[in-house]
Amino acid sequence: MSQLPAGKPDRRRKPLLILEFSCLAILLTSMGWFSSQSSADSPISPAWLLLPAVASLGVFLSFIGLMYLRWVASVRDDRRTRHKIIFVLLAVTLLGVWVYGIGNTWLSLNAR
Repeated sequence: MSQLPAGKPDRRRKPLLILEFSCLAILLTSMGWFSSQSSADSPISPAWLLLPAVASLGVFLSFIGLMYLRWVASVRDDRRTRHKIIFVLLAVTLLGVWVYGIGNTWLSLNAR
């Protein structure tokens, strides 16, 4: 695999940035809306929590995609294997944190 010419951005970068910031806007908007709608006597339905969960997954996946473009796709061939190993470890860690957070949130909702 060859590198991209200097100064020419990868064509996958723009869609990933659009996805990341769109999901971030959805996530922040839904969190603000939830805080204004919920109260102790009328909690929000757990099904509504799928919206910020999917949005946060979109943020994580687009961040991981951008990280791939920066750390793996743009390096020389002789260093690519080392960068792929580091990238996979970081990507698995980030997705593990997301799964842990979503799992704990779901368990705390069902503990009531």
